[in-house]
Amino acid sequence: MAADWEWDETLFAGAAAHYARGRLPYAPGLADALADALELDGRGRLIDVGCGPGTVALTLAPLFGEVVGVDPDGDMLAEAGRAAAARGVAGRTRWVRARAEDLPAGLGTFAVATFAQSFHWMDRDPVAATVKRMLRPGGALVHISDLKSEPRTVAGLPYPPPPHAAVDELVRRYLGPVRRAGRGVLPRGTPGGEAAVFTRAGFSGPRRLVVPGGPTLERSADDVVAGVFSLSSSAPHLFGTELDRFEADLRRLLRKASASGRFSEPSPSTEVFVWWNDTAC
Repeated sequence: MAADWEWDETLFAGAAAHYARGRLPYAPGLADALADALELDGRGRLIDVGCGPGTVALTLAPLFGEVVGVDPDGDMLAEAGRAAAARGVAGRTRWVRARAEDLPAGLGTFAVATFAQSFHWMDRDPVAATVKRMLRPGGALVHISDLKSEPRTVAGLPYPPPPHAAVDELVRRYLGPVRRAGRGVLPRGTPGGEAAVFTRAGFSGPRRLVVPGGPTLERSADDVVAGVFSLSSSAPHLFGTELDRFEADLRRLLRKASASGRFSEPSPSTEVFVWWNDTAC
């Protein structure tokens, strides 16, 4: 992570209740793509590191005998537990409150480890090395994210797109021009270069998969508001006593952008990099 920023427990404070509703979904074919690429058969163990409310862990749960989600945010894990019960997979899922830096934490050996848009918050080199030791020989580390390079046209959508640039400007008016993150700031954003980190840790690969996005998403103003509050850079706690005023301004902005209160947004594709715990791919 950035040398001038330290993680703290407020990073996503208040965001968990908004996450499932506000975040855009991963591509609907993600589970099938990983099942094919990794030859998954409903057995073995998965560890999802930085699991949040279980978005990826629950999507992949039918492909494993046991799924362990690890996250430092207790509210996120509570949401994951409720979602697991609703999906009927509580018996094969386990939720552990811990930072990635606390691993292995006595959790044992796994066939697959996933990082879904979480790795950039971690002390990446030691975490990658530890997770490699937790994988069985031939196991896989899977890095998952939205496909950032994808052109996402909004032409011809049934409703206006969410006014993301205007929302970002409103957040800056309240929180300042430098990206907030927990109790600190990230003037240079979060780090990239994951390939170099995994290579240094001794993984081989990667194999890249692109899973196409699904149908155009229809979103309500409530969905867009939830999306804003699901982000670390605009988590509810950051606004302090100004939270209600910010939300009122945000909703006025959204009404101005769409009189119907409905928005359309392209469903993003998902980019996956599979790294192996041996040299045989």
